[in-house]
Amino acid sequence: MAKSTARFICQNCGAVTSKWQGRCDTCGEWNTITEEQPETRAPGPAGKAGGGRRIEFVGLKGRAAPPPRTATGMAELDRVLGGGFVPGSVVLVGGDPGIGKSTILLQAAARIAAAGRRVLYISGEESIDQVRLRALRLGLTNSPLGLAAATSLRDIAASLEEEREATLVIIDSIQTVWLDSLEAAPGTVSQVRACAAELTRLAKTRNFAVVLVGHVTKEGTLAGPRVLEHMVDATLYFEGDRGHQFRILRAVKNRFGATDEIGVFEMTDQGLVEVANPSALFLAERRGNISGSAVFAGMEGTRPVLVEIQALLSPSTSGGSPRRQVVGWDSGRLAMLMAVLESRCRVSLGQNDVYLNIAGGLRITEPAADLAVAAALVSAATDRPTSPDTVFFGEVGLSGEVRQVAQTDNRLREAAKLGFASATLPRRVARGGRAASAPDGLQVAEIGHLADLVAALAAAPPAKRAKAKAADAAE
Repeated sequence: MAKSTARFICQNCGAVTSKWQGRCDTCGEWNTITEEQPETRAPGPAGKAGGGRRIEFVGLKGRAAPPPRTATGMAELDRVLGGGFVPGSVVLVGGDPGIGKSTILLQAAARIAAAGRRVLYISGEESIDQVRLRALRLGLTNSPLGLAAATSLRDIAASLEEEREATLVIIDSIQTVWLDSLEAAPGTVSQVRACAAELTRLAKTRNFAVVLVGHVTKEGTLAGPRVLEHMVDATLYFEGDRGHQFRILRAVKNRFGATDEIGVFEMTDQGLVEVANPSALFLAERRGNISGSAVFAGMEGTRPVLVEIQALLSPSTSGGSPRRQVVGWDSGRLAMLMAVLESRCRVSLGQNDVYLNIAGGLRITEPAADLAVAAALVSAATDRPTSPDTVFFGEVGLSGEVRQVAQTDNRLREAAKLGFASATLPRRVARGGRAASAPDGLQVAEIGHLADLVAALAAAPPAKRAKAKAADAAE
């Protein structure tokens, strides 16, 4: 029999090494490698072990209809899930501590239980009394929810094996659950992998949905990320600052719905409240006729979202390299866009400190925000405000060309719904030069190069003159 040797596993990325070392060669993190005993495996390949039975292959078209989803009663959460929980699915929810993971799951569990479904909430981090205190604050104490506090996987599995009518099971959190057959601490890669695999097996065999709450690392990714994300059916991330009122729930993986779909919530003393119209909320505090501001018409999954992009330029006083501070956008893409403005459009930005902010706490990843960011930068550099009734979207290439983006019609409809009068977007060259079909009352300005945007803003009155004109109109 082969001798059992210990392994050293990085708790951040899951890399395996033969000996301990202070720094992981795979992810570069320090002091994340711990010793773990290997998992017990049967000797020899599985195909030669014998005792197996022939599996049956069937066609794609089944006789029975797909099982109905379980709606949570929260439209924003159902949107991210793709319509609700699918029976037999495993969903992973991650986010920073205190951002609202347990709160929203407790709210959803209580609503499903109130609809007559059997819902089980197993807490490994809090006692039953602590969960009850949260339920009391949220006004959920009358919900027929099954509550337990446990961390042993054997106890949890034995209890779930006897459940015949369970619809949803919530494990808060997977890092606290442990299996006694593994000589590793709870939360390590081996424990997380083994516990998640067993809970997934129970979900598939018993046909109930399982929600696993996962911790995140300091970089904002799930602890043991590839271990968990590859095993589950859907992965949801909570975004937003705890000091901010908005919370963004984003689906980064979903086998039963669209990815990059978002749900917007507002944190209140009564828990998380759904935001039915995120665009109006993100733009509620926007001030017009201010240089360095532009409205971006973006797409988050299947939902159009309008958000304000703010840019501020100030002379650099550090004596060294100017600062580049970005919140909610990619700093590398900002550097590329600034280089295009300087090289192709002769807009001087290099000697200034540049601050860029996506108002409202939303993080934007799509390239369509290039044109709106460029408009905010040029507006700040020239002290000429963009039109407060105009939205911008389009991708910018290295030669300064403005490229087309997807779902133009949805972006324009959202802008028209919120009362915007015009939109600046790329030319529709791929469709034979046909102009974009704009809703009634919305004027469309199509541009082909970033220099066209710079010229249009250069023709606008400076910010001081615009403020005076607005004050005269108000009188």
